[in-house]
Amino acid sequence: MLRLAPGWELQVERGPDWLFVRIRNLEPDSSEIPDLADQIWTLMHQHLIYRVVLELDGIGLLRSELIGELLRLQRRIGQQGGLMRLCGLSAENRRILETCGLSDRLPIYECRRDAVLGRPTKPR
Repeated sequence: MLRLAPGWELQVERGPDWLFVRIRNLEPDSSEIPDLADQIWTLMHQHLIYRVVLELDGIGLLRSELIGELLRLQRRIGQQGGLMRLCGLSAENRRILETCGLSDRLPIYECRRDAVLGRPTKPR
């Protein structure tokens, strides 16, 4: 477990060709958002893997600051020729990304396996 900032943790697992990062926000009311993009980028660089699945079942409501960090990370990974996929989003958080028009830029998958295989979440 890697602590980022008060109330924020990353659980990191390495799989073949992918890095799996579960993001946990233990204090959902906290206004402090860690420098998530740089932290995850550093992990990817250390593991020499540029494919990452972010498991977001451990966060509350997706706030604009966190979405900004995800977009910044996505852009950086894309410039390296890598892939970033999201899974574990609540229905409410999926709707937030869809409403913002970001579901194409931040691909959403039901689970880790679907993210690795590239099977997108079907609309409900």
